[in-house]
Amino acid sequence: MKFSSLKGYAFLYLIFLYAPIVLLPVFAFNSGTIIAFPLKGFTLDWFRDLFANETLGLALKNSLIIAVSTSILSTTLGVFAARASTRFKFPGKTGVMGLIMLPLVLPEIIIASSLLVVLLAVGMPLSLFTVILGHTLMATPYAIAVLNAAFSSLDRSFEEAAYDLGETKWSTFRLIILPLVTPGIISSALMSFTISLDEFIVAFSLAGKETTLPIYIFSQLRFPKQIPMIMALGTCLVVASIVLLTIAEYFRRRGLAKTGAKDTGGFL
Repeated sequence: MKFSSLKGYAFLYLIFLYAPIVLLPVFAFNSGTIIAFPLKGFTLDWFRDLFANETLGLALKNSLIIAVSTSILSTTLGVFAARASTRFKFPGKTGVMGLIMLPLVLPEIIIASSLLVVLLAVGMPLSLFTVILGHTLMATPYAIAVLNAAFSSLDRSFEEAAYDLGETKWSTFRLIILPLVTPGIISSALMSFTISLDEFIVAFSLAGKETTLPIYIFSQLRFPKQIPMIMALGTCLVVASIVLLTIAEYFRRRGLAKTGAKDTGGFL
């Protein structure tokens, strides 16, 4: 009885969680401008309007610049942090790693407000660069979480064998360690890209006069006639997010299989 109740609760929870996402494409292909049932008919007009919108194109370009920069920076920092935390022992290691991972548990509005105060205090103008800094801060803990699993599954005997054969620490890291953790690096970069592309609160606080994709979507919600186009845009974003996370999960599992580590769970 308990099992059936728990199963029913899980089923209802999944419906509540994913029903809005399922309804996105339903209304994106609906010819009516009112988001309500019954549906009026099938149309691709909202997708045509989507691709013809120049302001949306600029916002998408800005978001892609931010997301690519964030994925590179956060993954690079994640490699350094994950390598240090899994390979070396140093004073205050637990505290330092806990501080780095703190953005995982802090509310985004607190992080955004704090960054805004600090950046204004040092006289840095708000721009895409400040958004990149904020998104890197948000995405780095996720990158470290992925890369920690990749680095912790490495067999240290590989490094020791390389040292015995005359390799330096740098050449061992470049030729032995990096190839083994490459699937984890790719997975981390894709996850950081997805997090940055969808993030709104930090971008809204730090973008200044620049517009990113989430900010553009938020600004259009006040216009009822734009809602169907936003539904079409949301459909495209959901599909893109699922594809990116699926690729990230593939590389994560490939990395675990490559190192022979046990799979304890994933993104999907």
